[in-house]
Amino acid sequence: MNFHIGAIDLLLVSPLIALFLFSLLPISIKTFVNNNKEPRQALTLTYGIMGLVTCLGLLTVFSGAGKMAFNNMLIFDGLTFWMSLISLIAAMVSLFLMHENPSTSGRQFSELVFLTLGSTLGLIIFTAAADLMMVFIGMEIMSLSLYLMIALSHEEKVSKEASFKYFVMGSFSSAIFLYGMALIYGASKTTQIYEIFNQSSQLMSQSPMFLIGLCLVLVGLLFKISVFPFHFWTPDVYQGAPTPHTSYMSTAVKAASFAVLLRVVASTSLNESENLIDVLQWLAVLTMTIGNVTAIVQKSLKRMLAYSSVAHSGYLLVGVIAVAVSETRATSASAVVFYLFGYAIMTLAAFAVVSILEKNEYTDIKVDDLAGLSKKRPLISLSFAILMLSLAGIPPTLGFFGKFYLFNAALGEGLVWLTIWGVINSVISAYYYLRPLVAMYMKSGDADIAEHSIVSSRSAILLLSAAALLIGLISSPIFQAIESAL
Repeated sequence: MNFHIGAIDLLLVSPLIALFLFSLLPISIKTFVNNNKEPRQALTLTYGIMGLVTCLGLLTVFSGAGKMAFNNMLIFDGLTFWMSLISLIAAMVSLFLMHENPSTSGRQFSELVFLTLGSTLGLIIFTAAADLMMVFIGMEIMSLSLYLMIALSHEEKVSKEASFKYFVMGSFSSAIFLYGMALIYGASKTTQIYEIFNQSSQLMSQSPMFLIGLCLVLVGLLFKISVFPFHFWTPDVYQGAPTPHTSYMSTAVKAASFAVLLRVVASTSLNESENLIDVLQWLAVLTMTIGNVTAIVQKSLKRMLAYSSVAHSGYLLVGVIAVAVSETRATSASAVVFYLFGYAIMTLAAFAVVSILEKNEYTDIKVDDLAGLSKKRPLISLSFAILMLSLAGIPPTLGFFGKFYLFNAALGEGLVWLTIWGVINSVISAYYYLRPLVAMYMKSGDADIAEHSIVSSRSAILLLSAAALLIGLISSPIFQAIESAL
């Protein structure tokens, strides 16, 4: 195969080039000025935000209707733009939290900015990949950066354990994905996702090698999105990692992984294998149920949100199955993207609240530690209450409309029993989402935010919680914009 790089290719990948160049600035300054002295964090943070904003601006300009780059290895379409938008917003908010969180502020902040931008670069490659090789490359760039980010926490014990656990399990899932990719290549003679699409109907019915390879690829992706039984790493890693990193992993990584899952599912005729569809349906039910039921008994606020993230993966998997069985796919895929957009806003703000409550790197915030917060910080308490209600799917919040579009898409494809399980689990989740509200408003205590928390983290909480309420009221135009883009 002749591989030619043209000017159009370079223009299309200019957002990635810009992001990479900006990521080099903080560590370059630290190296050339004095490697033992941390540059001013405000300046380093500014470079990171500038890189993310520049990348977003260029993506807005160059993301078109399915423009391909590098011999159809990357695709810049509506799905790439919306999932990259989620990743870039998550990275921006996380950088502000890192600047103020005791686990990440101070020493090695330049390295954290470099790794965050590097991980985001991997996420965009992951999202835009139209070839399984590029999917793997993006996955590894993202994952390796995250392993190091978690290990760089100022907390010396739990974070190192979380980093090692994530590294071992992440490497294991990557190996499974790579082996599945090799089997798919052996059966189809290509790794191009859209070329596989042209053969998938025949391969699904005639090639056991292709079916096994597809199952292994799906297992590798299901690990990234914390689907049962590949979710067991999630609560430990989310709790052990610095809270800003947890907010980033639970939103940006999940969004990018679902983007790849959507491409794989949309490019293969899963309808040819009813058993595979049945397995995915049971995994969705078990994921949302186990996530919600386990979250009920958690005392740690961070761990509760971690199991909540597992449950939301189950809801989203319902939408992915609707895409798999759909003839048109656009409406179901739009519902998944809209849900991810809303989930990212709510989860980023929820973890930001946890971050400003942490007084040092060893703090583990319990749900009962919120007692009395409404008296000292009424605005923060109100924002957190809105976020919890939105995550529970209470109208008229963004979370309610996200679930409405998702379950409506599933009903449209005849997935009635999955929708019923989704509604039942939404009711179950209301119990543990209301626990922080009870603690803040109905229990006496002296909860307060940490002294180190300054304006950017609190501003992010207020803006994102307001968005969770207001965007819910104007959800229809946003959903239509996503649908037209896809």
